[in-house]
Amino acid sequence: MNMALSITHLFTKVKPGSAMVELKTLNLKLGHGIEEDINADPISPRQVLIVRYEDILDLSIQPGELRENIVVTGIRFDNFIPGSLLTFESGAAIRLTFHCEPCKRIAHLVESLNSIKGKRGILGVVTKSGQIQVGSNFQVQAHKFPALPENPYERFLNFIIKIPSGKVVTYKQIIKGMGVDNSYLRAIPTYLKKTSATDYPVHRILDSKGYLINYVKQQKNKLETEGVKVLAEADLVRNSNKNFVDIKNYSWKDCNIYL
Repeated sequence: MNMALSITHLFTKVKPGSAMVELKTLNLKLGHGIEEDINADPISPRQVLIVRYEDILDLSIQPGELRENIVVTGIRFDNFIPGSLLTFESGAAIRLTFHCEPCKRIAHLVESLNSIKGKRGILGVVTKSGQIQVGSNFQVQAHKFPALPENPYERFLNFIIKIPSGKVVTYKQIIKGMGVDNSYLRAIPTYLKKTSATDYPVHRILDSKGYLINYVKQQKNKLETEGVKVLAEADLVRNSNKNFVDIKNYSWKDCNIYL
């Protein structure tokens, strides 16, 4: 007889650096994430973190210590994979996107980060709105979606290829869309240089203030060809002009990117 798949614990995080708050119910919202949770964002592939109760039990970790939102039980390890769809009794649903990477924040909980590999939980996005509650059951469909790449650079490529002609994104949006920590802002210039000789639309990427990027070839011309108005700001220190785009007029944000 198969064990019922059910929710054992629910948590939310309401502000940076704060402790997780345990609740009996969570409201999941399409194109957003968990209502009132700090990680809610339309373009993020990490709106929700789900862990298996069996895994944290095996590692002697208490529910909530991995800063997860949902603890589930009964789901087989081989069905708990990126690309699976979890559908709850209320009709709410979550697409699992990629494994949450073991990091220094949880190092004190385990003998080694290697020991928690594959058991740190899986991130996901809300694909249908609804309320979920402790004790309620759910169903799982494996391989319902493509799994997102575990490698951040590959997720960077997957994200930027979706930016349409005539639209732009900033470094900060890319970080959100890749589902990585803000520390990855330092990696974006490296990614851009690595990608600049390819056909990927790197010219549609601006720095976090909306300025064009020096090492993206022909960026101004390419943007103007696509109908994006590039403005010039006098740089008195260098006695030159700095080119920028009025982000609010051309910014791209697709709430359906992972649906």
